[in-house]
Amino acid sequence: MMRCMVTGGAGFIGSHLADALVARGDDVLVIDSLRTGSEDNLRGHLSRGSIRLLRRDLLGDGWQDSLTGIRRVYHLAADPDVRQSAVSPESQVQQNLLATWRVLEAMREAAVPEIVFTSTSTVYGDATVIPTPEEYAPLEPISVYGATKLACEALISSYCHSFGMQAWIYRFANIIGERSNHGVIWDFIHKLRQDPRNLEILGDGRQSKSYLEVSACVDAMLYAADHSDRRVNTFNIGSDDWIDVRTIADLVVEGMGLSGVTYRFTGGERGWVGDVPRMQLSVEKLRTLGWKPSIDSGESVKRAVSAMLG
Repeated sequence: MMRCMVTGGAGFIGSHLADALVARGDDVLVIDSLRTGSEDNLRGHLSRGSIRLLRRDLLGDGWQDSLTGIRRVYHLAADPDVRQSAVSPESQVQQNLLATWRVLEAMREAAVPEIVFTSTSTVYGDATVIPTPEEYAPLEPISVYGATKLACEALISSYCHSFGMQAWIYRFANIIGERSNHGVIWDFIHKLRQDPRNLEILGDGRQSKSYLEVSACVDAMLYAADHSDRRVNTFNIGSDDWIDVRTIADLVVEGMGLSGVTYRFTGGERGWVGDVPRMQLSVEKLRTLGWKPSIDSGESVKRAVSAMLG
């Protein structure tokens, strides 16, 4: 049993991670402001007392003392809105970069030795090598969101080497599935519920990216942390293939039982400022540890559509 803390643990990926940690027998404390997360995602655990929930904002105080006795922090709390970061970047800088520094400082003062951090494929920017390996350079994000995550990675590395911590940094592809409350599938479902005959698709529909169902993502996170022991361990997590946005639209329309839907494309290769139109991560580094994705992008999308439609 490990005593651990999950920041953002009432959110989409965080709540699935909390499920897995409880199943492993860990002692789990969740810190979440519930700004974007939901207590409903943890309700079963809360009713059984298998998880403790502390409703706090990492930019405030009153949560740091709860780190006493914690072995590992899973730091997932963040503002994930890539599109909004091109309109109003302050939230990304505050909720991602400043909040991560505050977590690291609290860990240093409480002598917490381990951190798992969820980063993003967007740190690579418009990569010229696809599938993109962890060693790819230069890292030139094209969104404020990607920039804040890359800055967080640098801060974590510096704290590990300066203060004797150990870190696992995960650069995610598009993680999808049950409890998701943003992203292209969520967007398509809500648009089609409002107008079942027409669907606006941002960009030209040819944007192609890797998608991975959330349970496979969590499996990879825990596997890598159990099987790697460098001071700073950085891994891509994604599938072995990619899928384009138009195909995702087709799968959503099919899953909703609709027909005769007209697609209207806004045009351009990017759906929004900061959008990376081509992304596929190399997962060979994880594969050398013995983990490989059990599901491809297409099946991940199908399962996510089914789960999100309920």
